[in-house]
Amino acid sequence: MTDILDELHWRGLIALSTDEQALRSALAAGPVTYYCGFDPTAPSLHIGNLVQILTMRRLQQAGNDPLALVGGATGLIGDPKMTSERTLNDRDTVAGWVERIRKQIEPLLDFDGPHPARMVNNLDWTAPLSAIDFLRDVGKHFRLGRMLSKETVSARLNSEQGISFTEFSYQILQGMDYLELYRRYGCVLQTGGSDQWGNLTSGVDLIHRVERQSVHALATPLVTKADGTKFGKTESGTVWLDAEMTSPYAFFQFWVNADDRDVIGYLKVFSFRSREEIDELEREVADKPAARSAQRALASDVTTLVHGAEETAKVIAASRALFGMGELAELDAGTLRAALDEAGAPSVETGEELPSYVDLFVQSGLVDSRSAARRAISDGGAYVNNVRLDPGLSPDDRPSRDDLLHGRYLVLRRGKRTVGGVQLA
Repeated sequence: MTDILDELHWRGLIALSTDEQALRSALAAGPVTYYCGFDPTAPSLHIGNLVQILTMRRLQQAGNDPLALVGGATGLIGDPKMTSERTLNDRDTVAGWVERIRKQIEPLLDFDGPHPARMVNNLDWTAPLSAIDFLRDVGKHFRLGRMLSKETVSARLNSEQGISFTEFSYQILQGMDYLELYRRYGCVLQTGGSDQWGNLTSGVDLIHRVERQSVHALATPLVTKADGTKFGKTESGTVWLDAEMTSPYAFFQFWVNADDRDVIGYLKVFSFRSREEIDELEREVADKPAARSAQRALASDVTTLVHGAEETAKVIAASRALFGMGELAELDAGTLRAALDEAGAPSVETGEELPSYVDLFVQSGLVDSRSAARRAISDGGAYVNNVRLDPGLSPDDRPSRDDLLHGRYLVLRRGKRTVGGVQLA
């Protein structure tokens, strides 16, 4: 790749930069050591953070040296929000989240190649620093007027709640991180989201004041959705990278459900497909939108990046099996449960004795009456575990415990697309 900045522009990944021409020259002369920070203010990163990790990966693949900073110190403070003060988490909680987030980042960067990534923690240089040293050696280089002009700080100052000195000081801590990484590793580029621009430039200014050197900052735009709803949010909440917080099935479905207006932009940001491949998928969106080829390519690529090829294969198998195009018995219990949940399948819990098929279809909400259930069965449109129920079935016939998948589940289906679940209590 001859010019990584041209590639980032094409992918829509550059919103702001301090001096793009100077950065272009530095990257051409390379390698450039760069960093991006991730604060452990939750037990997992989310897909907004994934933009930054994958941007780091692109820069690394272009021959540059990444530093992934997980903020054990800044995570104890928290970047100020526009709306309200953060709840401070205790040290043990933050330390645990640091380790969880490190494990999420590590598979997405190369730690062994010609430009190996390095993981760093700002608690290493912040914890030994006394308050006096912090104020004398770092704080004296920050000007209050500029700090007050930061968008988040200004908004909070003008709000009823205001802002604490703790959160106000966050930009000093982040600026100090850049200075420390410049001194330790020769880091001359910080990347982040455009909402972090004030914090990014704090470090640039600090290095210029203290070291009389020019360094760079590069911000990606915030990813948006064409329909105006917030990217990375679903009805069930944030889309997390942690499989226990957002199942791989739900993660996959989030991408499959991307709007046609958004999917090509998402492919550029979240996949490593070439221009030619993405251009071809864009043509398919225009010519054959019902096939959803671009959405399926996107979902497969991103789920494989985050959860691995084996988990992605399970998810795809579950997507097919749930609607009669594969073997439900081959799905593990967790994937089956996640598939039912994400499909919005109404569910009924039963005791040791299973109700009749007719009652199960009514109780699951797939039909609204026993007569409608009997009619669905007699018309050949009722399925249990993808097996069509005999139209001549007695209204009192019921499944046996041997029919339960994993000893616990039944998958009910009316017609091709209306799915429900049964779970043994």
